Amino acid sequence: MQSRTARRPASDVTDPRGDMDDEAGLSAELAAVVASARRRAVRDGDRQIDTAHLLHSLLEHDAEVRAAVGDAPQLARLLGYLVQRSIGYGLRWQGSVEDSVGERAVATPGAAGWSPVAAAALTYALGRARRRGETRVNGTDLLAALVVDRRSRAVEVLERAGVRVPSIP
Repeated sequence: MQSRTARRPASDVTDPRGDMDDEAGLSAELAAVVASARRRAVRDGDRQIDTAHLLHSLLEHDAEVRAAVGDAPQLARLLGYLVQRSIGYGLRWQGSVEDSVGERAVATPGAAGWSPVAAAALTYALGRARRRGETRVNGTDLLAALVVDRRSRAVEVLERAGVRVPSIP
């Protein structure tokens, strides 16, 4: 009998950044978030990094993002949901692609290993940083990008944890 939680080898999840590495404007901190999200996707047995993987890693790595989502009890509830996702809550998402036709579902072509919504979020975050006059994306840029598409997995997790998504900058 095959395990329902069988892990895919890391080689199954290609580098989602593709051409979206240093020249794409990821700060060193955000590059660490992306690497962590990639490892989380592999560990969870997912073929693609989705917005919930990015949210989970972002919360682990960025104090400003943690502060933006709320107080300690709310943050604990949110992290609890994300951990549940890692150990089974996300099984209904396994094998499916996070693809939305929400407010902003413009996928980045050639972003293998990324869900279309997550790839679009990275592109949006870069644009947000550039509109601010910055060359590097920071954690709050990515957080704001993750909640633009109200049907993303990140938004679903945030709402289930009681985080008011419209209040996120």
